[in-house]
Amino acid sequence: MKPITTIPVAAALVITGLSFSFSGDITSSKNITSSKGIAVVELFTSEGCSSCPPADEAAIRISRDYPDNVYFLGFHVDYWDGLGWKDEFGKQSFTERQQKYAGIFNLNSIYTPQVIINGEKETVGSRETELRKIINGELKNEVADSIGLNIKVSGENIQIAYDVTARKLLHIALVQLKATTNVKKGENSGHRLNHINIVRVFKTIDAGKATKGTIPFTIPEGLTAKDISIITYLQDERTFEITGATQAFIQ
Repeated sequence: MKPITTIPVAAALVITGLSFSFSGDITSSKNITSSKGIAVVELFTSEGCSSCPPADEAAIRISRDYPDNVYFLGFHVDYWDGLGWKDEFGKQSFTERQQKYAGIFNLNSIYTPQVIINGEKETVGSRETELRKIINGELKNEVADSIGLNIKVSGENIQIAYDVTARKLLHIALVQLKATTNVKKGENSGHRLNHINIVRVFKTIDAGKATKGTIPFTIPEGLTAKDISIITYLQDERTFEITGATQAFIQ
């Protein structure tokens, strides 16, 4: 676990939802009933951090064991990029998001690998047993809010129409389903790293102002529709609790 000093910050963002529908090129769908709980797992990681690969591998194993209602999002931070290897997935905005969580949890520093579960619990991402225990507990809770999605795909362009039941923050993440990187420099030099659900595009909507709307996305260069999925979740702006989530696969 590697820390980096930070200062207290204000609220972070999260979103929830329960159901979605498809149109255009999307061919699969799934409904989540309110009788099932959810676990939105935000993993803050970096290819430049030697402590991170075990957390990424734990995420892969857990995602296989929990195919429903558990949503991993890999947020690659940029504060290890100066140690010899620049993480091509790293973004400063993801570091800033992690700093906001540090303020929520009253942490003196941010670190990798860190996981935030449903905006309310945090732990070291490589502590797989503890993470599974937290996920099992969250799945027993009833889901409060729902998200309706209608997605249209035209080439590299995606239009996402949303309809939510709660006036909260709605996060929409375009994630790359998987990737493998051969690291040539830095702490992980010579290692082959595996990732799932890498956040490539992340947008937040204040559903308190508009519970319905449409937002555009562009599929990142080098990827196709079958390489990505859309994860959406609702977060209470005051408590940071995530109250609903869903995932749409594009085929």
